[in-house]
Formats: sequence, C-alpha cells, structure tokens
Amino acid sequence: MADKLVRVPLKHNPNYVRNGMKSYVYLLRKYGIGPTKHGPYFVSNKAHHQGKFATGVGGRTHMVQHVLQKTAATSGGQAGEVSAADQQNDSEYLCQVSIGTPAQNVMLDFDTGSADLWVWSTELSHSVQQQGKRAGHTMFNASKSLTFKNHANSTWKISYGDSSSASGTVGTDVLVIGGLAIQNQAIELANQLSAQFVQGAGDGLLGLAWGSINTVKPTPVPTPVENMITQQDIPKSSELFTAYLGSWRDAKNPDKGESFYTFGYIDQNVVTAAGLSSINDIYYTPVDNSHGFWQFTSASASVNDQTINRSGNTAIADTGTTLALVDDATVEAIYKAIPGSKYDSTQQGYVFPTNTTAEQLPVVSFAVGGKLFDVMKEDLAFADAGNGMVYGGIQSRGDMTFDILGDTFLKSIYAIFDQGNTRFGAVQRSNPTQNLADPSTQS
Repeated sequence: MADKLVRVPLKHNPNYVRNGMKSYVYLLRKYGIGPTKHGPYFVSNKAHHQGKFATGVGGRTHMVQHVLQKTAATSGGQAGEVSAADQQNDSEYLCQVSIGTPAQNVMLDFDTGSADLWVWSTELSHSVQQQGKRAGHTMFNASKSLTFKNHANSTWKISYGDSSSASGTVGTDVLVIGGLAIQNQAIELANQLSAQFVQGAGDGLLGLAWGSINTVKPTPVPTPVENMITQQDIPKSSELFTAYLGSWRDAKNPDKGESFYTFGYIDQNVVTAAGLSSINDIYYTPVDNSHGFWQFTSASASVNDQTINRSGNTAIADTGTTLALVDDATVEAIYKAIPGSKYDSTQQGYVFPTNTTAEQLPVVSFAVGGKLFDVMKEDLAFADAGNGMVYGGIQSRGDMTFDILGDTFLKSIYAIFDQGNTRFGAVQRSNPTQNLADPSTQS
C-alpha cells in the first residue's frame, strides 16, 4: 500500500485569468451571501429560498440563500439577473485523474467546500458538448468503459445560488488518483449544465468535503476519500489528505512553486522545511463537520500584532475558493493598515496601490483553533484592478456568519484534512519579504 502513496500534482489552469470582482461574485452565489458593502451586486428583498450553505456561529444552521441581482446601472437600465459573464469558476488549480477501463483522463477542480464528484459527459446535448470542446473540456464517455455500472434510479443536482446548476445521472467506476485505484466510486455524469459551468474551468469537480452534503438522490454516495478509507487504500493510521498550494509568484522556487495533494500520508519534507522536527509537532484543532464542511473555531485575528477578538467565530477551509472572506470589522482593520487602500464600490471590494512594498503591508493572521497563522504578504494582492490598484485577496463575507478561508489563506499553510480523527491541521509556511509584484504580470 505505502508504495502507492505519492504526491498528486496540481496544475495551474492555463485559461485562468484573475478577476477580483468576478471571483467575489462567484462566491456570493456559491454560498448564497448577501453583500453588506455597496456595489453593483445586491440581494433582492422580494425573493429568497432555503439554501444549504449558511451556518450560524456556535449554534444551529441559519439557512437562507439570497437571490443575487445586479443594479440597473450595470444591467442595461433595470435590475437584472447575474449572468455567467458576471462571474468565473474559481478553478485556479486543476488535477488530472482517470476514470474507467481503459482509463479516460479528465482535469478536475479539487474542492473541500463540496462533496460531489461530477464530470462533463457525452450525455450532454450535442450543442453543449461542442461548446465545451471549443473551451477545452474533455467529455467522459461511460459507454467506452468496461467497468462502468449505471445506477438507473439515482440522480444528482448542484445549485449555486439563483438558477446556476449542473445535474445528471449516476454510475460507478474505477477512479485513479495519483496511483491509487478506488473501486466502485460513484461518478456523477452531467447531462445538464448552466452557462456558468459551460464557461467555467476544468472537466468537473471532485468534492473533498464530508459526504453528508453529497447531492445524489435518493441516497447520497460516498466521496473518494470515504471510499479510500473503507476500501483500505490508505493506512488506518493516516485516514487523511493534505493540500499544498504553491504561489505563482514563486514559480522559480521549485519547493514553493509546486502544488500538490497527498492522500494517506503527510509529506515529511514539507513539515521539515517549515522548521518542525516531525509530523508530531503539527498543530491540530477539532473540526465541526455537522454541516458537511471543514469548519473550525477561529475566534481571533491579528493585524500587525494587534489582536481582533471574534468570540464564537468559526471558519471553513475551502480549496475551491480563491479569496478569503471574513467579517467586515476585520476586513476594515486590514485595509486601514495598508497605505493608499480604499473600498471601491464599482468593484465591490477593497483595493490598494500596485506599488505597495512588502514592508508597507501588514502582517495579517487568522486563528485556526487556538493558534494564529500568518497570511503570505504576497497573497494580500489578488488581481489587477486597473488605475494602478490591485484587488485585495481578503474581502467581506457579507451577511455570512462564518469565514471562508480559501486559497489566499491556504497558500500560507500546509493543510492537513484529518478525516479519521475529525480534525484540521496547519503548518505555517515562510512569509517572503520581497517587494509585492504586480498581479497583472502573473504567468
């Protein structure tokens, strides 16, 4: 078994072009967030419906998923729907996996914020398949796999706010991730995709959240990690996976530029490089998985060593999200510490000067359980915002009651998702001191 456990490399999506406001709008819809800061997008007070994403701090789930709209000024004279052109699929990283016999390779978005494994398939209409092929998508063809078994009575559907959705049929097949062959893994085949997904990145999504939020009906199906555990593909002592997300700014540094997952083991080299003597020194905090997320206590933050107390606050680790979204008071404290920063209502986000140096940027930290971890200064800048400004990597979580710590934060740590022990581990990575690079020059 041990000789099969290898790093699963992630690749930067070649078609991904950072856009701050589009990434933010994507998150507003994914989590049903109502913005609390003025901008082109707002929540309609006339319509809302029950959703699955909002969670009350320290209490019962608060399930209201808002209907997001854009203002008349940005939608042709009257308030209108948020279209696919207003947002982007947040897949900056993609991972190759293979499905079926013989193997068919697809590029998937690994997402700890969801629990479905769905793929583009030849069950889609001819016109959608043609659009997908032009956009570089690969279609999984179940009829060409000798090991595919259809589950005739099972269906699935994922909705991200308003009417954006993907849905289809379900079967099982062999799934290979980094040399591990998972037998009888449920594969959700898309036969309907909204424009959001057609224009999105990758050939589907591989969910790494807890299986309780899997959308297959009438009975949810096990996630790949759950099957790894039950089929004993990974050691009993290491029923976990880890994420190491490299920064594009460090592409010339082989260690920091690499991005990968591991399943069934913790990479000792990363732990040692971070200054820990062994994996026994990794900091862990308990996870509340009652809502299906990798959710933990995050009751404090810090800006330049000034502590911000956030009693009762929690956060989720979401690899399928590029930004970090936190409460308004914390966001305001962060940008108050950056010279020349401001809230730009036209982009519905905070921006600051492109020529800001690392020395001018604050040290921003968020608690994982009872320990603070710094955000890499380089990732405080997310995307070119024009006029000599950059869109910040940390933004308002609106009326969401917990933080969403996406890649802006996760790039700063080596993240351990310990499913067997229901805990989340973090290893602080180094914080470089070079001058801030212009995000418009990303490769």
